[in-house]
Amino acid sequence: MAEKKKKADESVGKMTIYEYEQKYVKRQNVKGAKMFLRIFAAIIGVFLFVLLFLVAMRVYDLNKIAGYIAGGVCLVIYILIYIVPLIKIMRAPYFMTNVNAQTAASAQRHNRKVRQEIADKMINFTARVEGAGWYDSELVGKLAIARNAGDEETLKETLTALYKGSVKKTAKSLIMKSSMRSAMYSALSQSEKIDAALVIAVNMQLIKDLVFLYGFRPSDVKLAKIFVGVIKNSMIALGLGGLNVGNAVVKTMGDAVKGIPILGTIISTIVDSSVQGLANGTLTALIGYQTIRYLNTEYNLQNILDGIDVSESETELQETCTELETQLKKKKKFAPAV
Repeated sequence: MAEKKKKADESVGKMTIYEYEQKYVKRQNVKGAKMFLRIFAAIIGVFLFVLLFLVAMRVYDLNKIAGYIAGGVCLVIYILIYIVPLIKIMRAPYFMTNVNAQTAASAQRHNRKVRQEIADKMINFTARVEGAGWYDSELVGKLAIARNAGDEETLKETLTALYKGSVKKTAKSLIMKSSMRSAMYSALSQSEKIDAALVIAVNMQLIKDLVFLYGFRPSDVKLAKIFVGVIKNSMIALGLGGLNVGNAVVKTMGDAVKGIPILGTIISTIVDSSVQGLANGTLTALIGYQTIRYLNTEYNLQNILDGIDVSESETELQETCTELETQLKKKKKFAPAV
C-alpha cells in the first residue's frame, strides 16, 4: 500500500505546471464568472422575494391587518432563509485551481492558507460542539497535532482521509435530510408559490451546510452553476402544482404494499402527499450531490497542484533569459562596424 502511494506521489511530482495546465485548466473569464454568480444570486433573491410578496398579498386580500403582519413575517423569513445563507456561502474561502505557470505559485500559497483555515474550523467545531459527530474525532486530533507542528504534509493527508470518510458520510446524511424536508414541506403546503419558495429555502440551506461541513465553497464558476440549478428547481416546483400525471400509478403502488410493515406506511404517506413532494425532494438531492462533486473535484485538483514544483518553470524562464542575453552579446561582438 505504501509502495503504491509512493509511486502515485512520484507520478504527481513529475507533472509540470504546463502539463497540469494542459490537462486540468479551462480558459475562463474570472470577472465574467463573478458577474454571472452575482446575477444568478440576484435572480434567486428577486424570485424568492416575489413569491413571498404574493403570499403576503394573498393574506392581505383576506384581512388587511393580517396582511401587514404576514408582510413583516415574510421579510424576516426572507432574511433568514436567503440573505443569511447567501452571505455565509459567499464569505467561505475557495481553492484556486484554474491557474497557469504565472499564477501557480500564488495559487499554491493561497490554497495552503485555505487548508489551514479548514483545519482550524474542523478542530474548533469538534472541540466546541460536543457529540456533533460530523468529523472523525481521532483524525481531527491528528489534524490538531499537524497544525501545531506546522506539518503541512500530514495536514493534507489527514484532511484527505476526513473528506473520504466521515465528511462524505455526513454530507450524504445532510442531503438525505434536506431532500426529505423538501418533499414533506411541498406535500404539506399544496401551494405552487409556497412550494417554489420552500425549494429555494431548503436548497440554499443545504448548500450552506455542505460548504460549512467541507470548510470551503466551490469556485465562482462552479457556484454559479449550482445557483442555476436552484433557479431551475424553483421554477419546476412552481409548475408542479397542476401536475397529476402518474398519481394513479403511484397510488396503486401504495395500496399494493400497505400490508408490508413500515414500507407500506412510508409509500402510502408519499402517495397521499402527491408527486410534487417526490420531485422536489429529488431535485434537492441533485443540488446536494452536484455541490459535493464540485467540492471534491476542486479539493483533489488543489492537492495535485500542490505537488507540482512551480519553481522549476521559473528556473527555466531565468535560464532562457540568460541564454538570450548571451546570444545577443555574441551577435553584438561579431557584428560589423558601421
